[in-house]
Amino acid sequence: MRRLCLFVMLLAVGCRAQSPATPELDRKIEKQVRATFNLPPLVDVAVGARRPSPDFPGYTLVTVKLSYGGKSQNRDLLLSSDGKTLFSMMKMDLTRDPQAENMAKIDLKGRPVRGNHDAKVTVVVYDDFECPYCSRMHTALIDVLHSYGDRIKVVYKDFPLVEIHPWSERAAIDSGCLAGMSDGAYWDFADFVHANPQVISGDKRPIEGQRAEVDRITIDIGKRHGVDAAALQSCVAAQASTGLKASIQEAEELGVEATPVLFINGTKLDGFIPEEELRTILNKELQSAGVDLPKVAPGQ
Repeated sequence: MRRLCLFVMLLAVGCRAQSPATPELDRKIEKQVRATFNLPPLVDVAVGARRPSPDFPGYTLVTVKLSYGGKSQNRDLLLSSDGKTLFSMMKMDLTRDPQAENMAKIDLKGRPVRGNHDAKVTVVVYDDFECPYCSRMHTALIDVLHSYGDRIKVVYKDFPLVEIHPWSERAAIDSGCLAGMSDGAYWDFADFVHANPQVISGDKRPIEGQRAEVDRITIDIGKRHGVDAAALQSCVAAQASTGLKASIQEAEELGVEATPVLFINGTKLDGFIPEEELRTILNKELQSAGVDLPKVAPGQ
């Protein structure tokens, strides 16, 4: 479905002259949509209502609904009055700022910040502590921060993939306990867990044992940072998930489906971003914000 048009595309529908609203033409439209956008058979294509196009005289707007896995997406196509030509177009509203709209949907209140709180470039990461690609992304971000200093800020939000990562939810909730008490403790937790997931998973350690190990690491890091031990123990024991659920819902509304996902000043980037590419993207955002670029050391 992500392959749906980013540009004007012509679809030839070879049917005889007839009324646009016929079952035969609907079937031809469905076939052309499936073939053109390379949709898998599991995606349901429903050709829906017609209405006059306000922007293109002589064409009718046809709504096509694409559905899969409980989610759906509507696309408007332009059908000629003789039913022989179909256009797929994407209308872009230049009065909107999609990146700013994305950032407005992300709640950063109370989240630990790494870097400069007042930086003009913000990197938001939807993270899963048990995801190996998230660990690689974490390492790349830490390396980048060393040279970018106070030019950027990094904030993590939680999106644990509990279906495939059994202790990721526990780590998200426990890290949230630390986040409410000490930014330093939170980042120490993130650093340690991303660098040492095998300490938690162990050698064929049962799931409950893995979750217990996450709790042990959390309590130990809290002690080292001098947080209120009783309050931390109580938070870990409660496993309150309100904040986590809000983070997951927020991510889903932003189109997050896997991890890691980065939003750099609102621009969405899926998956692991190699360090060189990450620096290029950050440099463009810094230049747009009028911020001097960092000096790059030889070999970087």
